[in-house]
Amino acid sequence: MKKFLRRYSPNPEEVKNHKHLGWLSQHLHNASLWNFNRKSIARAFAVGLFCAFIPVPFQMLLAAPGAVIFSANLPLSIALVWITNPLTMPPIFYGCYKLGAWILGVGIEKDFVMSLEYVWQVFDVIWQPFLLGCLVVSIVSSIIGYFGVQLIYRYRVYKRLR
Repeated sequence: MKKFLRRYSPNPEEVKNHKHLGWLSQHLHNASLWNFNRKSIARAFAVGLFCAFIPVPFQMLLAAPGAVIFSANLPLSIALVWITNPLTMPPIFYGCYKLGAWILGVGIEKDFVMSLEYVWQVFDVIWQPFLLGCLVVSIVSSIIGYFGVQLIYRYRVYKRLR
């Protein structure tokens, strides 16, 4: 798994010397941002999955500082936000809206249409369940991602020792 992740990760030296990263470039010398160990990968899953379900454009710009703050693997944190991409966003965010509506106990719009134009028309009605659902999914997925990676690593160590 580590070999696969290292193969597709950017070269840390090239990224560290990039001049257009602003304040982030001074933090890129932290070795934990580039390590592929249990802690940094588990933290990367937590950061990346949390940011993936936040309904803002350019979620990678949230994942990068999150990786720096929590000493998570930077490339993996950024890559994981692409779980919500232009193809998967509509069904995922509709699911978040339905979850939020269920938690709040409000009805779902009967003629809900998956289009940006329709969402803007009814945003004053759907924003609370939508944002609540996104927050719940962000928190739950980051917790599951963190502990899931921990369990997978422990299982692999257990299997190797046997």
